[in-house]
Amino acid sequence: MASSSSSSSSSLSSILSIVVLILIVSTAESVKSPFHPRDLLPHLPRQVSWPILNSLYGAADLLPTFIGTARSGNDSVDWKGACFYDNTAWLEFHNKSGSEFGGGTLHIKADKAHSWTCMDLYVFATPYRVTWTWYFISRQHTVEFPEWDGRAEYEYVKNQGVSIFLMHAGMLGTLQALWDVFPLFTNTGWGESSNLAFLEKHMGANFEPRPEPWVTNVTTDQIQSGDLLAISKIRGRWGGFETLEKWVSGAYAGHSAVCLRDSEGKLWVGESGNENDKGEDVIAILPWEEWWAFEQTKDDSNPQIALLPLHPNVRAKFDVAAAWKYARSMEGKPYGYHNLIFSWIDTVSENYPPPLDAHIVASFMTVWSQMQPEYAANMWNEALNKRLGTEGLDLSDVLVEVEKRGSSFDKLLAVPEQDDWIYSDGKSTSCIAFILELYKEAGLFGPLANSIQVTEFTIKDAYMLNFFENNASRLPTWCNANDNVKLPYCQILGKYRMELPGYNTMEPYSHMNEQCPTLPPKYNRPDNC
Repeated sequence: MASSSSSSSSSLSSILSIVVLILIVSTAESVKSPFHPRDLLPHLPRQVSWPILNSLYGAADLLPTFIGTARSGNDSVDWKGACFYDNTAWLEFHNKSGSEFGGGTLHIKADKAHSWTCMDLYVFATPYRVTWTWYFISRQHTVEFPEWDGRAEYEYVKNQGVSIFLMHAGMLGTLQALWDVFPLFTNTGWGESSNLAFLEKHMGANFEPRPEPWVTNVTTDQIQSGDLLAISKIRGRWGGFETLEKWVSGAYAGHSAVCLRDSEGKLWVGESGNENDKGEDVIAILPWEEWWAFEQTKDDSNPQIALLPLHPNVRAKFDVAAAWKYARSMEGKPYGYHNLIFSWIDTVSENYPPPLDAHIVASFMTVWSQMQPEYAANMWNEALNKRLGTEGLDLSDVLVEVEKRGSSFDKLLAVPEQDDWIYSDGKSTSCIAFILELYKEAGLFGPLANSIQVTEFTIKDAYMLNFFENNASRLPTWCNANDNVKLPYCQILGKYRMELPGYNTMEPYSHMNEQCPTLPPKYNRPDNC
């Protein structure tokens, strides 16, 4: 056994020495090498290759990088790829199909590869189609569009061209990124650790373990109407979705609910995004006991939950009757999918973690519109029509209409959502928009209510409001009772201590959160954005 262990150690040392040597040589030499270190990694033993791959690539590498648009005539686009360093693309219109509007050929000249074993992976898109391919030979390549999808696509491509996206991580990195993304949505320990690792890497979040027990013995007599529940789910379907939501928005919580006490003193929880018996996510008002029991025993996303009590001065202004009237009017309505992404996008370019941008968002929407047209209509088509002042346009029609008006899709995405917009299924409120609309009706925004669009708020924007208790002596007696770290709010469930950077620091102001950048990892926020 000792001999085997020694041999294994020697082999591992030799392999590592070779890897280091290759890295040094390839860095020192500027000429094209037969192999690139990254290209050799899959051929090395797993215990060597995977730690290196994990350090080079991550889930964010699944996002393509927008290169530019190839147009007809002499209007070409040039770029440096991940494999080929000298690339040029141009578009040629033709009518090989003999159809009314013909088709086209996208020409791509790829040259100066950095090694003999690399390849570049590309995605090409118009508002009507998305296709992809890869290249590993230095020469001129072509992508055929046999026939344009009617006049609309023909006119769009004629004026705007075909968008080109590069998978900057290459084939190997993209596969590794897929491997990193997949567990984010799995309801396993692997999925949970993957979500935590992603947030630590891309947001700098800390996940300090709390002392047991991880469930607080809550007595509800110290919970009042308007108290906010900030929730962070870290595994399963919602865990993966929230991780991506946190990354793009800078929020350290991904879900929320609000407490309401009725005229008889009974405590309830209002929540947009509660799953009903049909599997639909709707707005629900549940008895505290039912909601709290579910979170402790049946919520398989392993939620971390903090109670954020209102400040006494704010609570004194809280109109409970008005809050209940609003909550009842929204009960049973669908979760606010219509404006979910628009609370995050406030600017033309400063809300997209690189390499994400509006071009990639448009291409993603195009793919989903083709695969799931009903889903697409619910998630963004109606909201985009609201911004244009149109009705019934699908995504491709929206993109063409924007181009006709001399505007751009990135500007359209940044148009602020309006709280009074009525969608086909009624008012649309995400989890936090529902709560802040309730706060509006209850009088917490005072005279600013008409100049603040709460559907533009993310969860981070909400917990930064200076609405909450700032005196630890007035927190409930059971608040943080089992923790040696005394948070300014009450974490009532979860293994990991919840961070809420900027908590309780922001005074409301007119047109708040309508033009705020959210770029990781610092998510710097200018004044009065």
